[in-house]
Amino acid sequence: MAERNPMTLLTRDGVSLLLHSPAAGLPCVLHWGAALTEVGAEAVSSALDRQTAPGTLDAAWWPTLLPTEGDGWSGRPGLQVHRDGRLLNPRWDAQIEGDAHTATITAHDATAGLSLVCTIEIGASGVVRVDNTVRNTGSASLGVDWVEASLPVPRSATHLTTLDGRWAREKRPVTTAVPAGSTTRQSRRGRPGHDAPMFYLLTDGEPRWHEGRVWAAHVAWSADVTYRYDRVSEALPLLGGGELLRPGEIVLAPGEEYAAPSVFLVHSDAGLDGVADRVHRWLRARPGHPSTPRPFTLNTWEAVYFDQRPGHLVELAERAAELGVERFVLDDGWFLGRRDDTTSLGDWTVDPTVWPDGLRPLADRVHGLGMQFGLWFEPEMVSRDSELARAHPDWFLHDPRHLDHRTELSWRTQFVLDIALPEAYEHVRSQISAVVDEVGVDFIKWDHNRDLVEPLHDGRPGTHAQTLATYAMIDELKRRHPGLEIESCSSGGARTDLGIMAHCDRVWASDSNDPVERQDIQRWTGLLLPPELVGAHVGPTESHSSGRTTSLGMRMATSLLGSAGLEWNVLECTDAEIEAIRGFAALYKELRPLLHSARVTHPPLVDPAWRATGFIAPDASAAVVVLAAVAGLDDARAERLRIPGLDTARNYRVRVRTEIESKCGWNLPPWVSAGEVTLPGSFLVEVGLQLPTLWPMQAMLLHLTEA
Repeated sequence: MAERNPMTLLTRDGVSLLLHSPAAGLPCVLHWGAALTEVGAEAVSSALDRQTAPGTLDAAWWPTLLPTEGDGWSGRPGLQVHRDGRLLNPRWDAQIEGDAHTATITAHDATAGLSLVCTIEIGASGVVRVDNTVRNTGSASLGVDWVEASLPVPRSATHLTTLDGRWAREKRPVTTAVPAGSTTRQSRRGRPGHDAPMFYLLTDGEPRWHEGRVWAAHVAWSADVTYRYDRVSEALPLLGGGELLRPGEIVLAPGEEYAAPSVFLVHSDAGLDGVADRVHRWLRARPGHPSTPRPFTLNTWEAVYFDQRPGHLVELAERAAELGVERFVLDDGWFLGRRDDTTSLGDWTVDPTVWPDGLRPLADRVHGLGMQFGLWFEPEMVSRDSELARAHPDWFLHDPRHLDHRTELSWRTQFVLDIALPEAYEHVRSQISAVVDEVGVDFIKWDHNRDLVEPLHDGRPGTHAQTLATYAMIDELKRRHPGLEIESCSSGGARTDLGIMAHCDRVWASDSNDPVERQDIQRWTGLLLPPELVGAHVGPTESHSSGRTTSLGMRMATSLLGSAGLEWNVLECTDAEIEAIRGFAALYKELRPLLHSARVTHPPLVDPAWRATGFIAPDASAAVVVLAAVAGLDDARAERLRIPGLDTARNYRVRVRTEIESKCGWNLPPWVSAGEVTLPGSFLVEVGLQLPTLWPMQAMLLHLTEA
């Protein structure tokens, strides 16, 4: 019989995982990071074991894939389950099988009445995906407290970066020195929230966009999550996360199982841009990734708000088509009784007092103008003042003992509908399907405008069931209506994660269209999602969320950082604005094949007022750079722009695209005055271009093509 090999090496696209399978228990990960070649077990043991037998410590030699106290692990357990009021510490009998990219570990503990299937896959571009499923093989019910995937990171990682934020200012980075001990960051909002961590990022030193080693974890779940980092003295640090479950939320009957949300783990030796590049390439390799050009969109919210008049909206659609709009989206206010945000959620039928002929005439006109027609829904919510609530007060996802205390549970004057109830699910699904069929809807803006507070389903915490029901309804609507696209909006960017992106076609990054705020919102949202999946619109001159006044050029340039469009009453625009928007729509259509397939980079600039985002073609034959100044520059002479990622063996023609009008101060280099310059890629990468002194809240667009 061949000698058992305890080592399993997974490698793909520059990333390796080295697993060691002991004689008893779950495998351990000895390395996660840059690619390795095959190495013998004896050599690995000699190189990495911390001491020679018979020396021992009362601690884990290596943390397993789900470390517990029974392994001698003193950090946060990776698995916590209980039965009959007692915590279980399983002693696993495990087997591992797989191929060059994937390992599947099947483990059992007959005494504890547990089984586990853990799948680790290195996917396209080197992104690691970990999936854990726990099954109750015992004769009594099993309570699941948490199942959290984690991988080791080197002790050289000195800084932890995560995200914070608020409404209209999502995705604000926070960097600290790595903490000692076991620490967690949790979301308890029933959605990730505007302050969602989105990532845990460990870096060697302060995080940098274009260089440095990074280890990142993302929990692909659209509700409550835990991010974890364990730095205990006896073992390598662990990075990971999982779903945050309330006590009693998951109770498995004999034979039932709990599938934990996928956890994605990303390593890069090319800084934060390298992390983004790996995730973007993984997303683009999915079978369901959008394959058609992302439409130039007009959404009516900031154009009309609740003032929906059929004739006016037809005029708006006609003007939109003249400007080059490809998708026209009617936002909140079209359904029964909805004149403001205090009423009618759940009554998804067209209001005949506003739309006496229904929505079909508007949709037909939109389609006749060559545009797609989109419509706003908020399917997971219900207003107390609604026909649905009056007919089914028992369908609220709240503790019925507290429903009389309106100020205690109401949020934005609305409540949550328990769509995990089959009858509530079918009611909402059938109403939406009927409108989609009747009107001819091509696109749904799916909103979710409040947190879940004390969600109670069938007598126990209901966030998990509600989230799965949301996923199921989105999938069913898309199956029933082939070609239908759905955007995830959650009062802006409060539900931005790979869980929802497995079901939706894009996200709305923020309710703020202020380009100064959006520069950073788009930048940090782009750490996870490529630009084609992130809506970014040109709003009015004065932002409705901040009151800030900005130039049209700044707003248009910022919109190019995502899937571009308008959120503006273009019937009120001046002739000059109309011409500028028409030119911008044409520019977006010209550049989107590059923007939406590019490797996104952030050229290194020192002045904190600069924002620079580069889009490099996959073959480096072309590039676009969006430059913006969000404040006054520090120095009289601006710095040079170096553009990493270009081909140093090529020559590039660098043009200033005049469709994006900008204003400069006293420093105007000759190449800017001339409008273009031709330079070797090596020069642009290593030396760079002298930048002008852009005025605050101004932007400039550079287009590079092979000379």
